[in-house]
Amino acid sequence: MSIRQQIEQRERETLSPYAALAAESKGRVRAEEPCPVRTCFQRDRDRIIHLCHAFRRLAHKTQVFIAAREDHVRTRLSHTLEVSQIARTVAKALRLNEDLTEAMALGHDVGHTPFGHAGEEALDEVYRKYVPGAEFNHTEHSLRVVDFLERDGKGLNLTHETREGIGGHSKGMVDLKEAVAADRLSTLEGMVLRVCDRLAYVNHDLDDAERAGLLCEDDIPAEILDALGQSHSERVGTMVRDLIANSLDQPRLDMSTEVVEATDALKDLLLERVYGGEFMTRETAKVRGIVQGLFSVYMEDDAACADALGYLPEDVESRAQAVCDYVAGMTDRFARAQYMRHFLPSGYPSFEER
Repeated sequence: MSIRQQIEQRERETLSPYAALAAESKGRVRAEEPCPVRTCFQRDRDRIIHLCHAFRRLAHKTQVFIAAREDHVRTRLSHTLEVSQIARTVAKALRLNEDLTEAMALGHDVGHTPFGHAGEEALDEVYRKYVPGAEFNHTEHSLRVVDFLERDGKGLNLTHETREGIGGHSKGMVDLKEAVAADRLSTLEGMVLRVCDRLAYVNHDLDDAERAGLLCEDDIPAEILDALGQSHSERVGTMVRDLIANSLDQPRLDMSTEVVEATDALKDLLLERVYGGEFMTRETAKVRGIVQGLFSVYMEDDAACADALGYLPEDVESRAQAVCDYVAGMTDRFARAQYMRHFLPSGYPSFEER
């Protein structure tokens, strides 16, 4: 019996009857010889970490605060790691498949644009300008990244279960009550990711907002603090323990009404004061100019497009798709550099290049 088969046997013996078992995976689009050491879900995790360029670029992509000068403000990568940690803690406590949960969590945001959700909205808007009826959202693009764009077009060939978790994680700004109640994913591990993504970002975005001076503790209603806790760690702990206590040995996830309502109130506070606040509104307008300006350059300037992509697509739709992939894959700093290159005078002579 190989090491992989021993791990699969332990999963059968120790995991919850509601857990996804690696040995029972629905498999990959392209069949592969099993690894003698790792399960299929472990291989998914490893491919995202080791082979996925988009995963590494998350270190230089905005979570919420655009072009933050403070080194401790979250990036899209640190958000991903916090989601992974919380989701793994919950999965382990519920005796679900921790390897699958980790793979989903690490891959869930690889399709995010530069400049966070502001960049996503700007890219969606300009994409539709050139291809009416087209759409961009980071969830679908994350699947496009792992399926088609990585490894020079070969993709990562992830399992059905990991792909479903990545594709089903997004909730928009619906209340957590609705996200917890949703049963549209076939694995509990996918639902754990869906919920823990929210638990992670409402807490770390609040922490960053306080660090940035956009909120202070006095701005948080007393009923939220009483229900969840006075500190960042207390609030995370309350949410995680509540999710575990209400979901243990159950075929679906659940949380208490008190904690769900307090978490939703915290999300609404962030939506009003941070995500939709005056500061972020100003920054979002700047992002729109960068993202849409670059998209237009690559669509209308053949030389710029060929230089960026390495070739010139033959028709408008294929060109718009390629440009969309290219712009979505940019880091914040690369997007700013390309914008300066195309829209600002180069300055001659350039002393910086000497």
